[in-house]
Amino acid sequence: MSPVVSALQPLKHYVWGAGCDGWNLVDRPELSVKQERMPPHTAETEHYHRHARQFFFILQGMAVFETSEGRVEVGPQQGFEIAPGLTHRIKNESEADLVFVLCSQPSTINDRIEI
Repeated sequence: MSPVVSALQPLKHYVWGAGCDGWNLVDRPELSVKQERMPPHTAETEHYHRHARQFFFILQGMAVFETSEGRVEVGPQQGFEIAPGLTHRIKNESEADLVFVLCSQPSTINDRIEI
């Protein structure tokens, strides 16, 4: 039986970027589900995935996605899909934390190409 998971009881906690937090909720080669938190004025580096399709669902705050197709703002209770091969990054340009759920299929392990 799979365990019940949350940000308080994740499979694993990790820190990335400039003080950003992540919690693995599902961590399988075919599917990854994470909850992540980005403090104000943080951003990830521009990158793409050869195989993984990603879906970001915003729980709290305002996300800014910069992609090779343009800029998109996504708010609470909204989602945004990133197709494989699409150059992208997520930013928090606000004064409040950004919290979101990130689903990747398959997992992005060994599938992140930095720009």
